[in-house]
Amino acid sequence: MTQILANRGPLLRETGQALFSLLFNLGGLVAGGFIASSLGVFDSVPWALIVYPGILSIRGAIGGLYSGRLSTALHLGLIKPRLLGNTEEAYVLFNTVNVLTLISALAMGSVGSLVCVAVVGTLLTDFFKIMTVIVASMGLSIIVISPLTFWVSVTSFRRGLDPDVLLYPVISTAADIIITMLYIGVLRLVAALPVESWAILTAVNLVFVGAVAYTVVRIHGNRDFAETVREFMVTLAVISVIVNVTGTALSGIIGSIGKRREVFMIYPALIDTVGDVGSIIGSTATTKMALGTMAAELSSLRTHSLEIISAWTASLVMFVAYSLVSCAVYGLWNLPRLTAQALLTNLIVIPLIVLISFSTAMATRRRGLDPDNFIIPIETSISDGLTTIALLVSLTLIA
Repeated sequence: MTQILANRGPLLRETGQALFSLLFNLGGLVAGGFIASSLGVFDSVPWALIVYPGILSIRGAIGGLYSGRLSTALHLGLIKPRLLGNTEEAYVLFNTVNVLTLISALAMGSVGSLVCVAVVGTLLTDFFKIMTVIVASMGLSIIVISPLTFWVSVTSFRRGLDPDVLLYPVISTAADIIITMLYIGVLRLVAALPVESWAILTAVNLVFVGAVAYTVVRIHGNRDFAETVREFMVTLAVISVIVNVTGTALSGIIGSIGKRREVFMIYPALIDTVGDVGSIIGSTATTKMALGTMAAELSSLRTHSLEIISAWTASLVMFVAYSLVSCAVYGLWNLPRLTAQALLTNLIVIPLIVLISFSTAMATRRRGLDPDNFIIPIETSISDGLTTIALLVSLTLIA
């Protein structure tokens, strides 16, 4: 690490590339702005805010799997850097993501409904409503997010950029904005058309289920499809528990600080950035392992310090930037306090997520599993929960 700090050229270059990718997380403030301006919608639907972090996490986990698999496959030449006429692996991966989206939405809806019953006393009769809203939001999101992910990966690779560093940070931010807009839009539809909305959303979900069923019929015999779905089931079980803890922690933030809009504005950007730091560490590690330039051992963490330091430094810069933008909107008198709270959150959570991301890469590689099916989905979901808890701790300590 001392050698890296002494030789500042590579460090500045890597930090610059990491900062460039994390700059896209400023878009997370857009998602946060939607939340901050729509708190009235969440008041009218008590379970909506508890479910929201889960939707972000599940969408992020699937996007992380897709991003990780795409970037590694591009480096290995298994997927060609072109939009049309690609390999069978590209086609199977694209459709596998759509299948996993439906499975994840159903799992999230089921577990989320039970958590809402326990936390806010939601009636069991609301199970259908929660499930319908989640599945519709997720189904509508893949119309945009999956093609966008593939386009960004191919375009960045063709232009000589590293998709391991760039792809997930860009897509996670875009996905947060898209899924947040869709989720709030669906909730507003339910509020405006309390009867007709359920027929509309049910029709959307039937189309989604039908399209996924058609996909499964076509590719169910593919070995890579079967292995990816099987391995993701383990990840999904972990995620389903974690994301509902995140929702409960977010409810705790409301109970602790009330509705401070400047905090809600930066919330999606914070969890985005922490997840992106983990994805940068994990994706670059898996690529090195796949290319044989780094051993799947914990001691390799030291040889990976350049990527760790650069990504962490870039995240600190971004946390300050989020605080500045949010306070420019909701009052600059909040800036010293919000900046301190954001930086303390960063210092608490980043070391944890670096260890989790690198350890997951190492453990899955040594067990002969595909690290890209586990690293980003697991670390992003864990990072969402850890960031929410760290933010709650920071808000409590720096009142």
